[in-house]
Amino acid sequence: MRTYRELFRTPEFTPFFAAASVQTAAQTATGLALGTLVYARTGSPLLSALAMFGPSLAQVAGALTLLSAADRLPPRAALTALALLSAGAACVQAVPGLPLRAAFAVLLVMGVAASPGGGVRYGLLNEIVPREGFLLGRSVLNMAGGAMQICGFAVGGALVAVFSARGTLLIGAALYVGAAAVTRLGLTARPARATGRPSVRETWRTNASLWSSTPRRYVLLALWVPNGLVVGCESLYVAYAPGHAGLLFAGGALGMLAGDTLVGRFVTTRWRTRLGAPLRLLLAAPYLLFALGPGLPLALAVVVVASVGFAASLLLQERLLALTPQELSGQALGLSSSGMLAMQGVGAAVAGGIAQLTSPATGMAAVAGLSVAVTLALAPGLRTPADTDGGRLLEGDGSPRASRTPRTAHPAPEETT
Repeated sequence: MRTYRELFRTPEFTPFFAAASVQTAAQTATGLALGTLVYARTGSPLLSALAMFGPSLAQVAGALTLLSAADRLPPRAALTALALLSAGAACVQAVPGLPLRAAFAVLLVMGVAASPGGGVRYGLLNEIVPREGFLLGRSVLNMAGGAMQICGFAVGGALVAVFSARGTLLIGAALYVGAAAVTRLGLTARPARATGRPSVRETWRTNASLWSSTPRRYVLLALWVPNGLVVGCESLYVAYAPGHAGLLFAGGALGMLAGDTLVGRFVTTRWRTRLGAPLRLLLAAPYLLFALGPGLPLALAVVVVASVGFAASLLLQERLLALTPQELSGQALGLSSSGMLAMQGVGAAVAGGIAQLTSPATGMAAVAGLSVAVTLALAPGLRTPADTDGGRLLEGDGSPRASRTPRTAHPAPEETT
């Protein structure tokens, strides 16, 4: 599967795509509104950054307790429920006079509850499209996410100005309800990919199995840490340019859209392995220029160029899937997603803390330098052959195996380890 026409002709991909896009727009609008609301109330770059990205920190708790649900819940019901829960949370955040502690408590609860969402969604994508179409499908979702962020931040900024931050939160809640309706009415009810009930024990067991493979471990770390630190740079846009933060966010979404389009549609398999390392460095290196305190035009150019590097995550996710059995794909992708979001919260906290003591520009340059350092440290472990050797499939530890579990509509129960 190499063309967008083939992808959108795949049954159920269009409603799946539409629901994910609307939900991204809702997240973008509500995140910007909440960050603006908190900054207006406190004047704190740290609290503003945590309001926008702090819920990601709660993904750690969810990844350690709830992640087994990613393969053990019916995907349509799970995605519908999560969208409605997000709508309710946005309505609560819009209540006038809501204490700051209560607002952050809602964010914490939502972060934990939403932790299996990425695994459910991208595991479902892996069922809707053929395995060889996953990269194209994932890139299209990223492109749509970028477009929705461009629109969401641009329109969200206008909505905040016209309707206030609280009014924008209510509009975001309505978008969440729309996403829930598209999911419920447009997707087929599928059984869970794996048998058994979700549990803390099962979450720990499967996470340990996924983490025990050295190739998977390097891929997961490369997905989590550099990306999360760069999002720490993004969390300071409001503090760096209070009147133009929406423009910087839109520029970042534009760069991410360009990178995903290039890698997902036009880069051949041969070039994917060659572009991985340069893209991982491109993600953070341009942000080092913020040490000079650039004006808005140069800052915008830096953000656009650096955001092209987010396409490295596509290549890493494709590699992670190739290293993971089908019946564990949801939890593997959920672990990837939860880890990325958790590290985004860490990045926002680190960047916000540095900015609180110094300046937003210094905070952005500092976390960018940390991201570059981590990328260089992980590079040796990512130079190994991706997941095949002369056409033979490899086990998680890199040893060859004869065959992979075949794709079926009803995956077999997980093997006991």
